[in-house]
Amino acid sequence: MKVKIQDVAKKAGVSPTTVSRVLNNRGYISEETREKVNRAMKELNYVPNDVARSLFNKRTNLIGLIIPTVSNPFFGELTFYIETICNSIGYKVLICNSLNNIENEKKYLEMLMRNQVDGIIVGTHNQGILDYKNDNLAVVSIDTYLSENIPIIGSDNYNGGKIATELLLDKGCRNIINIDGEVNLRTQARLRKIAYEDVMRASNQLPITYEVMGAFDSKNQIEIAKQILNEHPEVDGIFATNDLFAAVFINEARKRGRKIPEDIKVVGYDGTETSRSLLPDLTTIKQPIELIAKTSIDVLIKEIEGDFSCKKSQIALPVSLLKGKTT
Repeated sequence: MKVKIQDVAKKAGVSPTTVSRVLNNRGYISEETREKVNRAMKELNYVPNDVARSLFNKRTNLIGLIIPTVSNPFFGELTFYIETICNSIGYKVLICNSLNNIENEKKYLEMLMRNQVDGIIVGTHNQGILDYKNDNLAVVSIDTYLSENIPIIGSDNYNGGKIATELLLDKGCRNIINIDGEVNLRTQARLRKIAYEDVMRASNQLPITYEVMGAFDSKNQIEIAKQILNEHPEVDGIFATNDLFAAVFINEARKRGRKIPEDIKVVGYDGTETSRSLLPDLTTIKQPIELIAKTSIDVLIKEIEGDFSCKKSQIALPVSLLKGKTT
C-alpha cells in the first residue's frame, strides 16, 4: 500500500501539517522535529508527491531548456552546467533538442508551458515564435534576440572576433577569411563576423566571409572548407566562428598538403572541453560557458520571483584567448 503523509505523521508522532511544513520548508520547525520526520520518511520509504507540493508552493521547480542539440560541444557543455547548477538549487531541467527546427521548437515550448515550468532558457536561433512575447513567462535567451522583453546572455562576441582577427594580422596573415554561420540570424554571435570585418578594414585588408547554411550539418561545413581552398588558394589565415568549423577546415587543408600553421594559421571560437580534448593544439577564443550558465539561471530565477529588471538587458561576459599551435 502506498505510504501517505498521515502515516509519516503517525510514525513521527507529529501532525500531518507539521510533516507538510518539513517537506515544503515552511515556518519554524525545530531540528529535533525535522529529524523525527525525516527518520520516519526514511523508515517508511515515503516519497513526497511533487505535484501536490507544486500546488502548495505554486511552483513546479521545473526549468525548460530548449537548445539545437546536445551533440554540439558548446550546447552539450552549456547543458551540463545548467543542469548541475539547477540541481544544486532544487530545480529539475527538462531538456529539449529542437534541431533548430522552428516547428519542433514551437511544440517543445507548448509542452513546457503545459507542464507549467517556472521558467525557460532558450539557446536556439529561431525568431517569430509569438509565445516568447508572453509577459507572464520567465524566459532568458542565450545569444539570440527573441523579444525586446527577453534578456540575452552570452560571451563578448565582438571582442572575441576582434582578438582573433588581430592575432592573425599580428602573425603576418594578410589573406584572412572568416567562416561563419547563417548571417541573417538575429544572434549576438554575428558580432564575431562584424568585429572581423571592422578589424580587416581598419588594416586596409579585404574581409571575406563564407556562410555555412545549416551550421550543424557537417556536410555543409566540409563543402565550405573545400570551396574556400578552391576559390582562394592564397588564403593564409582563417577565423572560424566556432571550433567545429575550424576543425573541419584544418582537416580539409591538410588533405591538400597545406601545413598548419606554416601555410595557413587558424583561430576558432568556443574553447569547450570537448574541442580542447580533440584539438588541444587549436588556438581559440574561449567562451566562459559555466559563467554563461550561472548568469542565465540567476537572471531567470529573478524573473521567476517577479523581478523583471533585467528583461531588456544584453549581458556580454568576458572571453579569453587560448593560444595553441595553429597560429
